[in-house]
Amino acid sequence: MTPDQTEPGDAITARVVAVARAPDHRFSKPLVPQINLLTGLGVEGDAHLGRTVKHRSRVAVDPTQPNLRQVHLIHEELFDELRAGGFAVGPGDMGENVTTRDLALLDLPRGARLRLGASAVIEVTGLRNPCAQLDAFQSGLMRAVLGRGPSGELIRKAGIMAVVIAGGVVRPGDEIAVDLPPPPHRPLERV
Repeated sequence: MTPDQTEPGDAITARVVAVARAPDHRFSKPLVPQINLLTGLGVEGDAHLGRTVKHRSRVAVDPTQPNLRQVHLIHEELFDELRAGGFAVGPGDMGENVTTRDLALLDLPRGARLRLGASAVIEVTGLRNPCAQLDAFQSGLMRAVLGRGPSGELIRKAGIMAVVIAGGVVRPGDEIAVDLPPPPHRPLERV
């Protein structure tokens, strides 16, 4: 049996596939061997590190807003889908800090906590709102990361955002454990 095959009844373990950071505001982020999450701040050495909002469009509106976008995560399965549609994308290309596998990020409720590696804990705050920079990266990419649900509702597939609850080092290969908040679960909205 190859490592990507499972037997019926086998548990699939969610894991970190890649990590990335960039000290300046850019669309894609270079992959690195590890990132260090800092409690209440985000990814050490990343342009979005801080207690208050760092995304330039949001700073222009109100620079005192809390930073609900300290860590950006995308599921690797989205890249599989996009590559099948003719796009050349991979980890870090869409600006995420953490690329995951075998975890339905978009289905998590607001307030879900993810334990990454030995000690890092992040809390999910909402969905990444895709922007026009996607089309500047590759024509048609923004449309490709938007979909429609069964009732016609807009589905944003460009990942989720989180804040750091407990710091720690995160590396490719680290396992991810999910702790759900008490019900009722609130669906993710854009942040």
